[in-house]
Parts: sequence; structure tokens; C-alpha cells
Amino acid sequence: QVMLTESGGGLVQVGGSARLSCAASTGRFTVKAMGWHRQIPGKQRELVAEISSDDVTNYSSSAEGRFTISRDASKATIYLQMDSLKPEDTAVYCCYVFYATTPWHNGMIYWGDGTLVTVSS
Repeated sequence: QVMLTESGGGLVQVGGSARLSCAASTGRFTVKAMGWHRQIPGKQRELVAEISSDDVTNYSSSAEGRFTISRDASKATIYLQMDSLKPEDTAVYCCYVFYATTPWHNGMIYWGDGTLVTVSS
């Protein structure tokens, strides 16, 4: 059974920082990538940042230069360091894990419940 435990977030001042973490429990399944999307009210869910099992990262244009994604493979945990936060970063941030059940499995995605980040001026 796959589980994700998200933490971090909360209320942050404009220009401040926040750090999110997401720990994956995937049993015998192989983690291929993990990342964060965010859901802003009234908008579609969008990619924030993601990192592969070989540490290749991908950022949205809005996150590039302000956010940093990293991982601790030994703990199957990823971190999202968010700096220079803006009011438009206010959203529910959802972690996901892309994993394979066998070496021949293309993989599937499991989503966490999300954690709210509110950037207040």
C-alpha cells in the first residue's frame, strides 16, 4: 500500500519562506519520481516542481529561481524550499509519487491530500 505524509505549510508573510516535506511509503514498489503540484482556487492544478530518482529536477516557470526541490532517497522524502513567497503562491500544495510495481510496469501516480500554504501581506 502506498502512503504519502505531507508536512509544512501554514501562514507565511510575503517575501518569507516555507518548507514542505513529503515522505513516501511504497513498500516493495520502486519510486521513479516525486513532486509537488498546487491547486489555486478557481484554477487548474499545476506543476510546481518534481524530482526523479536520478535527481533530475523540473520546475514551473513560476517556481524557477525561488523554489528548490530536493530529496533524501534513504528516507523516500522530498522537500520543497520556497523562498520569496508571493500572495499568488497561496494554494494547496499536493505531493505525488510516481512508482512502479514491477520492473516492467510503466508506473502510476499516487497523490497526497495536500497542505495549505497561505501567503499574507
